[in-house]
Amino acid sequence: MSMTVSEAVATRRSVRSFLDTPVPLDVLTRVMDKARFAPSGCNFQPWEASILTGAPLKALQEKMKVSPPQDPPEYDFSAPNASPDHYARLCDVSERMYGALGIAREDKAARNAFMNNNIVSFGAPAVLLCYFPRFMGPPQWSDVGMWLQTVMLLLREEGLDSCPQEFLWMHARLIKEHIGVSDETHIFFCGIAIGYRDEQAPINAFERSRVPLDEQVRFIGF
Repeated sequence: MSMTVSEAVATRRSVRSFLDTPVPLDVLTRVMDKARFAPSGCNFQPWEASILTGAPLKALQEKMKVSPPQDPPEYDFSAPNASPDHYARLCDVSERMYGALGIAREDKAARNAFMNNNIVSFGAPAVLLCYFPRFMGPPQWSDVGMWLQTVMLLLREEGLDSCPQEFLWMHARLIKEHIGVSDETHIFFCGIAIGYRDEQAPINAFERSRVPLDEQVRFIGF
């Protein structure tokens, strides 16, 4: 029986420990083909991507391991840290995540070591690398986000898991060079780790918090 949209939304989470089970090409092709129908303003469909596995993925990860983060960064995503409410949400998920790993707040070395697992996409056997033309503006960034969410929900329908990785922005130019995409014409947005979750890993089971509905949505005129 197919998974409902509600089930896909409820069971999707950022998985940070994957099995080494390969992801079939036909499944990924089916997901990406369906995702083409994600909404986009004016039908611009700004998203572009490359999906790596096997030797090409390993070669990229080895390059990132020995390369410092690029400077200047590809873009800035840290502005919400200046908002106490939004920063509190970041602190909350960090506390839950590192708590699941048994890593104390003051153990910076262990925290950094875990964060560096982003380079190998937490052991995922496939990684989607998302980029788009630099001339695209904020509305098109939103379109790309809707497309990525569509991809992640379709992956759940297929029994797969994912983890969106803005972290890879730290190596944007290196990534683009590796996959043959022009840094002059394109901006790199994020990666998505793709595979099957390790059901036994505590990092994949901690409770995630969400803001109450009435703090984010108003219903008017009903």
